Amino acid sequence: MTLPPLDLLLWPFVVGLLVLATHVPLGRRVLTRGIIFLDLAVAQLAVLGVVVAHVLDVAADGWPTQLAAAAAALTGAALLAACERRWPEIQEALIGSVFVVAASLAVLLLAGDPHGGEHLAELLTGQILWATPAQALQIAVLYGVLLAWMAWRGERLGGLGFYLAFALAITASVQLVGVYLVFASLILPALAGRDLSPRLALLAGWALGGLAYAAGLAASALFDWPAGPAIVLALAAFTLSSRVLRVAATQGQR
Repeated sequence: MTLPPLDLLLWPFVVGLLVLATHVPLGRRVLTRGIIFLDLAVAQLAVLGVVVAHVLDVAADGWPTQLAAAAAALTGAALLAACERRWPEIQEALIGSVFVVAASLAVLLLAGDPHGGEHLAELLTGQILWATPAQALQIAVLYGVLLAWMAWRGERLGGLGFYLAFALAITASVQLVGVYLVFASLILPALAGRDLSPRLALLAGWALGGLAYAAGLAASALFDWPAGPAIVLALAAFTLSSRVLRVAATQGQR
């Protein structure tokens, strides 16, 4: 067994680090607000936008597709923000309903496409192994703006501001890494550091996520596994291991 060439994994890894840059702090906010499935719902809305563009025969890598994905995600995020203000007690139910409706619409739109199942699978599992420097630069610019805005607004970001920032971050990442990896990148690093101080939790989440992306990409290249699911499993394994080690360390101090 030989290690894969570095240039095969470099840009996918860079893209992974960029995704973690925004998804770790956003994931902590998701946990704090108790809306765990928001990421799945918004990611699925972005996927629905991509599917609509595909059905309309828009170039997959063109700006119309990006705009369709962003429009669907931002519209859904704005509506969910309004629902949170109006019906906070049923927000999780509404988020879950949005996810299943958007997913069902995407399946129906692709039902007559002979390659529809393959296209939908790519959107779920992602194509991170084929990430390019141009894609990395594009999301780096967007994420830089989002991070600066979130840092400037802080706790003043508010409900609508959070939902819109969330939608833009998810739209940029879902076509690269897929729905599954978007969810894992948001929630698993946040879970790993949920009882740490805010600053330490961010640093731990970024470090754990970076190690998991590196391990998942290496395993994908070595064993010819799909990269997205391999990284998801690595994130889960690293998160579980970190929790086990911390529990063992706590018990050892007693």
